[in-house]
Amino acid sequence: MARDATSLSEPRDGQNGNIQNIYDRMEIIGEARRALLARKRFNVKTQIFIANAIVFALALGVAAVLIASIYRIQRRIEFLEFANELTIEIQQARRYEKNFFLYRTNLDDALENIHAAQEVFITNAESFASLLGYSQQQTVLRQLEGYTDRLEELQEIQRKSPSKLFDAVFMGNIESQLREKGKDIITMAQGLMGKEKVELTRTLQRSIAIHMLSLVVLLVVLIINAYLLGTRIATVLTRFSSYAQRIAAGDFTPITPRRHYRDEFTELALAINEMIKELANREAALIQTHKMRAIGTLTAGVAHELNNPMNNIMLTAHMLMEENAALSEEERMSMLKDVADETTRAKHIIGNLLDFARESAATIQTLELEKLLRDTIRLAENQVRMSGIKIELQVTQSLPAIHGDGQKLQQVFLNLILNAVDASTKGSKIQVIALPYEKAPDHVAIKVVDYGHGIPRHVISSIFDPFFTTKAKGHGTGLGLSVSQGIIAKHGGKILVNSEEGSGSIFTVVLPVTTFPKTIHTF
Repeated sequence: MARDATSLSEPRDGQNGNIQNIYDRMEIIGEARRALLARKRFNVKTQIFIANAIVFALALGVAAVLIASIYRIQRRIEFLEFANELTIEIQQARRYEKNFFLYRTNLDDALENIHAAQEVFITNAESFASLLGYSQQQTVLRQLEGYTDRLEELQEIQRKSPSKLFDAVFMGNIESQLREKGKDIITMAQGLMGKEKVELTRTLQRSIAIHMLSLVVLLVVLIINAYLLGTRIATVLTRFSSYAQRIAAGDFTPITPRRHYRDEFTELALAINEMIKELANREAALIQTHKMRAIGTLTAGVAHELNNPMNNIMLTAHMLMEENAALSEEERMSMLKDVADETTRAKHIIGNLLDFARESAATIQTLELEKLLRDTIRLAENQVRMSGIKIELQVTQSLPAIHGDGQKLQQVFLNLILNAVDASTKGSKIQVIALPYEKAPDHVAIKVVDYGHGIPRHVISSIFDPFFTTKAKGHGTGLGLSVSQGIIAKHGGKILVNSEEGSGSIFTVVLPVTTFPKTIHTF
C-alpha cells in the first residue's frame, strides 16, 4: 500500500497522510490478528469436555468403590447367615444332647444336627478362614470333630453296650466332656456371629461415609468447574463489554491478546477488529464528507465576499486605464493602494478557506480556547454576515488551556455555528460562550446558543445518529453532529444538547483542561 501511495500522480499532502493513516491502521490490525492466532488453542468446548471427563472419571471411581463396598456387605451378610446357621445347628445338637442325658433319647438327632453344622463349616471354609484365620479355623474344626466323636462314641455304646449307659461314673465323665466341648463350640459360634455383626456394622458405616464423601467431592469438583468456566466466560464478556464501550467512545484501537491461549472468543475478537477497521475507514469517509459539505457552505459565503474586493479591483483598474493621464500622481497611488488592499483582503479570505480545507496529520497540542474560537468565528463570518445574524463571543478570563487537535476542534465548533445559523432567523443572534464546566472543575464548557426554531422533543435523541437531519432535502447530510461527537469523544469530552421547540437550542461541548491525567486518544 505504501507503493500505491507513492505512485499517485502529484498527490496532495492530505491524500498522502490519509493513505498512510489507513496503511498504519491496517498494519496494526494485521499485527493484532497474527498475535491472536499465534497462541495455542484451548476452547471453551475443550474445557467443558475435560471438566466433564474429570467428573465422569471421579464418578466412575466412586461407583467402583461403592460396588466393592456393596460386595463386601453382601459377603458379610452371607457369612453372617452361615454363622447363624452354624449356631442354630450347634444349639439344636446341644438340646438333643441334654435330652439324651436326661431321657436317653434324641442321640441320633444330635448327631444329625452336629453333622449339619460340620457341613456348613466345611462348605464355607474359605469364608471362615478369611474371618478367623487358618489356624483358628482348624481349631474350630477339631472342636466340632471332637464333639462329634464323643456323640458317635455314645451312639456306639448305646448300640453295643446299653448297660453302660446306666453307669453313673462312666456317663458322668462323658457328659462332662461333651458339655465342655459343646460349650466351647457354642461360644465359638456366638463369637463368630458377634464378630461378623461388628464387621458388618463397620462396613455399612464405611459405605455411608464413602457415599457422603463422594457426594462432597463431586459437589466440590462441580463447584470448581462451574467457577472456572463461569469466571472464564464472565471475564471475557466483561472485557468485550469494555471493548464495545471503548469503540462506542470512538477509540478504534484493535483488540490484542490478553491470554496465553485462543478459543471461541478469539474469532469474536478477530471479527471485532475487522469491524474496527471498517468503522475507522467509514469514520474517515464521514469526516471527509462532512468537511466537504462545510467547505461547500463556506465557499458560497467566500464567493459572495470575494465579489466586493474583485469588483473594487476591477473598477479601480478600469479607472486607471481610462483616466490615467488626467489623474495626479497622488490619485494614482491612492487607487493602486486600494487595489493592493482589496487584493490582500481577497487573499485573506481565500487563505482562511484553504487552512480549513487542507488535510494534515493530527497534531495534539495545547490550545488557547479564545484564539481557537475567534479563528473559527472569523472563518464563518461571511456566512453569518450573509444570513443577517449577529454572533457574540464571551470567554471567561483566565480560562485554562485545553489539549487537542486544533483543526478538528475548529471543525466541530464551525459545524455547531453553521447549524446555529441555519436554525436562526434573520436579525437574531448567536452566542458562543466559553467558561469552566460547573459539574467538573477539570473541564471547560463551550456553549453555542441560538434563538431559532429549536429541536422537536421526539427527535432530539436521534440528532447524533449518522445521516439523521431535520434540514430540507439537499441542505444537509446528517453527518455533522455524528462526526463532531466522535471527534470530541476522542478528546475525552462530550457534547450535550438542551433545546426547546420554538425557543432555540444550546449545544455544550465539554472538554478536559490540559492538567492531566486524562486520556486523549490519537486520531
